Amino acid sequence: MIAGFDARKITSATRELTIGPVPAGVEPLLLAEIARAGGPVAYILSDGQRIADVEQMLGFAAPDIPVLSLPGWDCLPYDRVSPSADTSARRLSALSALIAHKKKPHPAIVLVTVNAALQKMAPQAVIESLGFSARPGNSIRMDDIAARLERNGFDRVPTVREVGEYAVRGGILDVFVPGSGEPVRLDFFGDTLESIRSFDPASQRTTGQARSLDLNPMSEVSLTPETISHFRTQYLSLFGAATRDDALYQAVSEGRRYAGMEHWLPLFYDKLETVFDYLADFRIVTDHVVREAAAERSKLVQDYYEARQASALPGKSQATQGTPYKPVAPEQLYLSADGFNAALVSRNAIRLSPFSEQAGESRSVITIDARLGVRWAKTQRNRHPTQSASMSSTKP
Repeated sequence: MIAGFDARKITSATRELTIGPVPAGVEPLLLAEIARAGGPVAYILSDGQRIADVEQMLGFAAPDIPVLSLPGWDCLPYDRVSPSADTSARRLSALSALIAHKKKPHPAIVLVTVNAALQKMAPQAVIESLGFSARPGNSIRMDDIAARLERNGFDRVPTVREVGEYAVRGGILDVFVPGSGEPVRLDFFGDTLESIRSFDPASQRTTGQARSLDLNPMSEVSLTPETISHFRTQYLSLFGAATRDDALYQAVSEGRRYAGMEHWLPLFYDKLETVFDYLADFRIVTDHVVREAAAERSKLVQDYYEARQASALPGKSQATQGTPYKPVAPEQLYLSADGFNAALVSRNAIRLSPFSEQAGESRSVITIDARLGVRWAKTQRNRHPTQSASMSSTKP
């Protein structure tokens, strides 16, 4: 227990609150106490590189509380490439878990990067509809599962070795589902799923039996007749008639996936949601510079958007640009820094600061008695100065 820290009092705060000084390494202890006292907690970090460290420390400080990480896209704003398969899988697995958490609330900690917090997402209803579960004995057509995998961003390959891949051979369907340690092999007899077996992707040999298949999508864009029609309507409304060299429009119109299509995510759905919609029941906690990080990220997004617009002006050569790039406005795809700040205020966010700070008109401050410890050798020297001196003067 840290002196001055009352988790129940903190979770009942009715306006923004700063806790300090919180030395590095103490955050996981505070997050765990807040989660135990007031339910689930979402910790927004300005530096995504720290997520792995915080997650590891939470495993030591709070092994009883499940921890989830929600990363941002690992590509530049308005890029010509999609987020990597691994990042997309982790994001969608986390979003599916957050949707499931609403149905069965329990103490939990979610780690969110500021980039992920600013990135708008597909609606929860859409993500939930993309999920799929099956058990041995279920009556289901293998072709239906294959079509679902194709729509959800899985790649069809001859042999499954990586997450996000699937293969079909006769009455067998192999698939490597996000969030699972090994791929699974679905064995069908007609339209009946007879067995689900896990296997080693290197040797392709069976390693065990699985009771069920829980499928999460591999992309936030699902190419269904409805989303394709919505994309076409919105695209033409924003950018006018498509030209012959507009590969994005042609690919989506034909139901084919296109590299970087996620950067036009707002055109596939009526309305996108933010991370705060997914974290409606979570207590929001941030580090001390998350607002500044959000402002920098928003400026970077605006710079990339303006660069894309400039490259599409008449007279600009497309020789090095490839096909035309028509970006959607930043406010359609990203939450602005002002919008992010407003969300923190409305949710009475808790801010953890490594410094001792003064309370203001709009923010309360709680001072706790936490500081970095000294090294064991220094402690021993202070406790036994005579013995330490004699030991240092002894010759081997």
